[in-house]
Amino acid sequence: MEVPVIDCDPAKRSDSEVARDIDAALRSVGFMAVRNLGVSPARIRELFETARQFFEGSDELKQRCAYAAASENFGYQGLGQESLDPSRPADLKETFTMRNLLAEPVGADRWPSHEFSESVSIFFREALAAAQRLQRLLALALEMPSNYFVDLHNGENITLRLLHYPAVPPSMVSAEQMGAGAHTDYGMLTLLFQDAVGGLQVQSENGEWHDVPPRPDAIVINSGDLLERWSNGRYRSTWHRVLPQEQSVERYSVALFVDPDSDTLVEALASCLADGESASFPPITAGEHVQAKIEATHHA
Repeated sequence: MEVPVIDCDPAKRSDSEVARDIDAALRSVGFMAVRNLGVSPARIRELFETARQFFEGSDELKQRCAYAAASENFGYQGLGQESLDPSRPADLKETFTMRNLLAEPVGADRWPSHEFSESVSIFFREALAAAQRLQRLLALALEMPSNYFVDLHNGENITLRLLHYPAVPPSMVSAEQMGAGAHTDYGMLTLLFQDAVGGLQVQSENGEWHDVPPRPDAIVINSGDLLERWSNGRYRSTWHRVLPQEQSVERYSVALFVDPDSDTLVEALASCLADGESASFPPITAGEHVQAKIEATHHA
């Protein structure tokens, strides 16, 4: 099982060509690696350096920025404070999560520094523009108005997350414990920026796990639960996980979770239903689905 690589360079390929390839990738795998989406390599490097400096910082600084509640979904969480697979031991990662970043949902005292806030905000704007381009391409593939998805994602549940998987000796890893436990993503799309260290795996329909090699020139993108519902199962919300770093090297990544506004009613699009076909999923609001998933995975 290979994750398709798609070139989105508008100077080389038409939107219809790119939309066709995206449609095929999300139908078959639910994951794709996308090049030339509009996020500059320099901006990505800058954000990874911001993340590295924070995660190498003091425990005192991290606890000042500590995650307070799933309803807020903002702040730092250390090792063992989240289980993306609640049936398994807690994840071997630390994170800094920022929901609705540009709305400044928390006070200045909860940020590590002004420089940190500025760095993540600049990156967020660029990554969000890339996500909106993807949404328009998906609207084209699904025969919807160009801004259909963009208009339902005003930022309320769009979340940027910095992730650090520290190197851990095998003796510290419990049976079935992961860097990030097996899960599907909750919303519409996820954009994942990785360093050169591997660890991400996706599950094929027969239950086997497959490595997703890191590609420095590409963003890994996957469809989430709500896009699977919108498309009536046409696009897969694929299970994935991150292996623990049982070696001497640590791993960094950055995820942008593109989730709809809470009051968005998600139900099968007419273009994804054949004549007389019933929807495979009942309607649900995005807020109901996303919040229930977040609360199920977080530990005090």
